[in-house]
Amino acid sequence: MSETSQIYFAEIKSKAVFAADGPKPQFLIDTPKFKSLVVGLEAGGQIPVHPGEAAMYHFLEGEGLMTVGDETFAIKPGVTVVVPSGAKRGMNAKTRVVFLGAKGEA
Repeated sequence: MSETSQIYFAEIKSKAVFAADGPKPQFLIDTPKFKSLVVGLEAGGQIPVHPGEAAMYHFLEGEGLMTVGDETFAIKPGVTVVVPSGAKRGMNAKTRVVFLGAKGEA
């Protein structure tokens, strides 16, 4: 794999993996200081509410709901959600969902 193929993704949605038993994140980069991934979530799938470090979610496909703290937001293509460190977050997919996620040191 060339270095360019590790930094340039012409069609990122095709890297999403879907599984009946839950999300299978595919890391684009995974270092101690920064992580970026693409995730596929089947219709009806969910990511349980959990606390975590600061993160960004950018939705490429599908519809559903994302909870951050005590608020719930509609998700659809083009929506970006930024979650502060320590805030609880979770997701429910109404349709098949694909999103990019990133987190790193602040």
